[in-house]
Amino acid sequence: MNYFISDTHFYHYQLLEPNDFAPRHFDNVEMMNQAMIDAWNQRVHETDTVYHLGDISMRPQDYPTDEETFDILKQLKGHMVLIKGNHDYRSLFKFLDKHNQIMEDGLPRFKFEDVGALLKFDHNQFYCTHYPMFLGKVDQIINLHGHIHHYSMPTAENINVGVDAPERDYLSENLPWGSPLRGEEIIEMYEKKKQDLARLQRK
Repeated sequence: MNYFISDTHFYHYQLLEPNDFAPRHFDNVEMMNQAMIDAWNQRVHETDTVYHLGDISMRPQDYPTDEETFDILKQLKGHMVLIKGNHDYRSLFKFLDKHNQIMEDGLPRFKFEDVGALLKFDHNQFYCTHYPMFLGKVDQIINLHGHIHHYSMPTAENINVGVDAPERDYLSENLPWGSPLRGEEIIEMYEKKKQDLARLQRK
């Protein structure tokens, strides 16, 4: 099964404070990190694949080392397709590739994408990128993205799958904070966002 998530920002202590960008209400960064690890591992199995759409870790003025980020990723279940975000450095991807491991199913733990990935789900195409893309008039293409944290693009075809995304409020199931999202949940978010935007246009 495939899952999707973005902007975990492990180690980013500045998000613990009340802020307008991505407020995370934890007492310390260790609790924040552990909440995301637990939410991930409650859903994902070792044979699943998680598309991480960028900004894995972040710590202003004292950036996490490649080893520190690897230490977090080693605790997460499943295969990962890592799409480069603006806070992900090429040196990190090179380090992870050097320490990549073959899982029990014979596939590597990490795969890497500089720009994005395109995959099919239930007659739709998911275009996975870090930055939201203006696709114009499209048919059955949904841009899964991150980058803008608790903000939302004003188009139904742009679905923010970040940890702090407001589109998560559309879900009928109240998921633990930091949970990667399944394809069915993406479609639910898309359909409800489309209905919401249509109501706003009628006013």
